[in-house]
Amino acid sequence: MALTSTPGPRASRVTHASRVSHDPHASRDPRAPRASSREADGLAVASFVLGLLGLLVMNILLGPAAIVMACLALARSTARRGRALLGLALGVADLVVLAVLVTVNGTVSWSFGG
Repeated sequence: MALTSTPGPRASRVTHASRVSHDPHASRDPRAPRASSREADGLAVASFVLGLLGLLVMNILLGPAAIVMACLALARSTARRGRALLGLALGVADLVVLAVLVTVNGTVSWSFGG
């Protein structure tokens, strides 16, 4: 008489240790903000600040930098869309101020004296 045993529920369980995901993002909390959206928000704020500063000093450099950063933030779908749009508008205003200064003074520098 041969004893045969039928496999119970424990024998049919398969461990999936070999199927463990090695994704570095798998252990993160899904509610945590993604790094790319935080980076886009930072670009939006930076474009706003650079555009604002460009109205006062170095508008030849800060204006285009504000425009580029605002476009990057908008392309990466930032949560601070209004701030990016303000940075874009201020960057364009920087270039308009530069054009007016070049037209009126014939130079790229500010001159308050007569």
